[in-house]
Amino acid sequence: MKQFVILGGGYGGTAVIHELFKGFIPSDVQVILVDRMPFQSLKTEYYALAAGTASDYELRVPFPSYSGLQIKYGEISSIDLDSRLIHFEEGDPLEYDQLVIALGCTDNYHGIPGAQEHSYGIQSFSAVREAYLQLNNIKPYGKVNVVGGGLSGVEIAAELRESRPDLNISIIDRGARVLSAFPPKVSGYVTNWFEEHDVETLSNISTTGLEKGVIYHADGEIASDVTIWTAGIQPPALVRNLEVGKDRQGRVLLNEYYQIPEHPKVYVCGDCASLPFAPSAQAAEGQGQQIAQIASALWRGEQPKLQKLKLKGTLGSLGKKAGFGLMGKRQVTGRVPRILKSGVLWLSRHHIG
Repeated sequence: MKQFVILGGGYGGTAVIHELFKGFIPSDVQVILVDRMPFQSLKTEYYALAAGTASDYELRVPFPSYSGLQIKYGEISSIDLDSRLIHFEEGDPLEYDQLVIALGCTDNYHGIPGAQEHSYGIQSFSAVREAYLQLNNIKPYGKVNVVGGGLSGVEIAAELRESRPDLNISIIDRGARVLSAFPPKVSGYVTNWFEEHDVETLSNISTTGLEKGVIYHADGEIASDVTIWTAGIQPPALVRNLEVGKDRQGRVLLNEYYQIPEHPKVYVCGDCASLPFAPSAQAAEGQGQQIAQIASALWRGEQPKLQKLKLKGTLGSLGKKAGFGLMGKRQVTGRVPRILKSGVLWLSRHHIG
């Protein structure tokens, strides 16, 4: 049997699986999903788990169940592209004939001293569980700083405000405004929401170092009982260690079929892939579907039909009653985008859309 192996059961990996089993899979091909966890986790909702407004169980989704799908659990230690082997921290290596790397991302600390040791991230289930413990064990009037004013930083600060109205919460960002990737109107709406809900936004501050209880920057220091890090992401070390072409963000450069040019039997999906837009669950799912379609076409001996990956928009939450986003070129704020995001979450939980 030939082995089609998918590393990572996140948004991209599960999209590959669902799309594969909708179409043609040769009888001599075994599809294998490899993940360290026994379920898919809804990463876009990690901020709610960290803030204590969602439970661990609510963010779990069962992996796809198909008669032709095999699931292997384990912690991957390395990927040998030349020998086509996946090595694990425990147990025998796994051979593959075709591979999809969909391993998500990890925090990028940008070489800032003490950032990794003295902050808490929300890029993995284990990390967000630790962040939850730290945030919810703070005594009243404690000081929480969120480093990074992008989508993740905004959502966790807002959710924590609703969960812990007794805390002093600040967002620290090196840019001139929060959500700098969004239009000024959306950014302004979010800033006003923070002002109304007593969340401090500190702009134009470049963090230079962290120690226990303190954040250093060019003009001084900021006291911090708990620091949450949302100041950038990068592919995990497994991908960074691959000797293949990468872009400035460390994401793997691909050909038109999302394959590594030097290793055309290997696809890369989601946050690990060099794509012309910011990493997101939506992008990973869309790309995962296309990878499955390409693989199926090649199995049939057909020329894959390439389609431009189109994103529908971006939605963010400000607690449970307000939100913001971009739907195409349309800017939306208020209750409607929050309702829409809840709908998208429901679809994700049921593997729809």
